[in-house]
Amino acid sequence: MTELKERHEITLTVNGETVTRTVEARQHLVDFLRNELQLTGSHLGCEHGVCGACTVRLDGEIVRGCLTLAVQADGAAVETIEGVTETGEIADLQETFVERNALQCGFCTPGMLLTAAELLNAGKPATRAEIRTHLSGNYCRCTGYHAIVDAIETTNNKRLGTK
Repeated sequence: MTELKERHEITLTVNGETVTRTVEARQHLVDFLRNELQLTGSHLGCEHGVCGACTVRLDGEIVRGCLTLAVQADGAAVETIEGVTETGEIADLQETFVERNALQCGFCTPGMLLTAAELLNAGKPATRAEIRTHLSGNYCRCTGYHAIVDAIETTNNKRLGTK
């Protein structure tokens, strides 16, 4: 017996560009981005929404790309790490990540950067504890988080002009 796979046409804006594709109903957004659009910055880690490696923005809010179906993004605006890098939105954060050695293997880095950008875009002071809490849904197996928190704290202080 052959299995019929339900397919849907979706149109969404990815990093400012309108895209229309036909996708399987159960295809995850991160798989769509990686396989259909070759935007490979978002990674598949746990595939349970726990590690944060698949983080993308959907209509301005960070979401787990492994828990969001591509069909759910129909009509939405999606931003990936490639998009926010291209616009320069996180250039200072990326520079500080390098300066503070806040990345090693780089697998978690795109999700960390997008999550940190959400915190920084609030434009408010944040304690180290608040930064850690905000990052609590993103796992890093290499750095121990200290350098990541340093980089985010430094960038936030620079943006706010406090240090």
